[in-house]
Amino acid sequence: MSMETYVKTRRHPALPPPGKATGLIGWMRRNLFSSAGNTITTLVCAAIIALTVPPFFNWAVLDAVWYASDGGLCRVEGAGACWAFVEAKFGQFIYGRYPAEEIWRPNLVLLLFFLNLAAVLTPRMPYKGWLAATLLFIFPMFAWGVLHGGKFGLSVVETSDWGGLLLTLVIALSGILASLPLGILLALGRRSKLPVIRTLSVLFIEFWRGVPLVTVLFMASVMLPLFLPEGVTFDLLLRAIIGVALFASAYMAEVVRGGLQAVPSGQYEAAKALGLSYWQMMGLIVLPQALRVVIPGIVNTFIGLFKDTTLVLIIGLFDFLGIIRANFTDANWASPNTAATGYVFAAFVFWMFCFAMSRYSLYMEKQLSQGERR
Repeated sequence: MSMETYVKTRRHPALPPPGKATGLIGWMRRNLFSSAGNTITTLVCAAIIALTVPPFFNWAVLDAVWYASDGGLCRVEGAGACWAFVEAKFGQFIYGRYPAEEIWRPNLVLLLFFLNLAAVLTPRMPYKGWLAATLLFIFPMFAWGVLHGGKFGLSVVETSDWGGLLLTLVIALSGILASLPLGILLALGRRSKLPVIRTLSVLFIEFWRGVPLVTVLFMASVMLPLFLPEGVTFDLLLRAIIGVALFASAYMAEVVRGGLQAVPSGQYEAAKALGLSYWQMMGLIVLPQALRVVIPGIVNTFIGLFKDTTLVLIIGLFDFLGIIRANFTDANWASPNTAATGYVFAAFVFWMFCFAMSRYSLYMEKQLSQGERR
């Protein structure tokens, strides 16, 4: 009995994956219905979305009042969001009581700031160190000179007339730019081997972390003038910025200290073996690794600082949320939906800025962790 061997001479074409494992159905099976618990959670979330999103969409879009000269249409029964109120007050929401004929000044400052910031945040940008130094040291003085005036032939605009999103950005960006380098110095001081420096750093950090920001703002606006010599005045906005920066730097110091502790001790020993000085070791070896590890914590502190600027209303500064609330008292726009519309608009603007910071931090994490990918 002979045996014949059959050898396949052609490769059989690859079969497509099962339909239930690919596409939208496959994604849903893997992520939404992979287990009984996930299935229940998905169904509960879908029910919540079905109960909340359609009514909100009707209120915010379909039944909304988009154009009106006053709040008369917003007071009609069944009317939704009063977006006409936002349109009418948009200039105040952005600039506060800043003179209309001088609006070009904050526009110029914001444009130059975001262009400089974009250049600093762009990977492989030439002269990035000089750009960062300009943003940290030169630009704040330039911005103050342009916004406040009194120089270069510009009329003086008192900080009491600043407000809206402009004031929020001034306080938040000033606090961010000041708190990061100060937090790094405090973190290094807390890990210093010199008892005096370490003790002073610990006392500073624990004091500011143990005091609410509301108390800090009250101290800056009410108590600080009591310790100044008679006849010496200190701008209220500048006091608020200093208080916010000191408050945020204490939290930033603890975030950076966590990154310093995450750097292996072998990195310190290798830097010392190369004969590097303390500042060379920190600037070239340790801090780049430590800051990369704590990018999420740093951005989280920035986001918290940006939202905490709304507390300056209690000392008489009308930030973005404060100027919106102040306009609720306008009798021409009084309606059941005016306040809700203003708060929704404020929430969207804050979310937009915070989301942008969060997404950029994720991008930076991916860019800086390429060397560790396998």
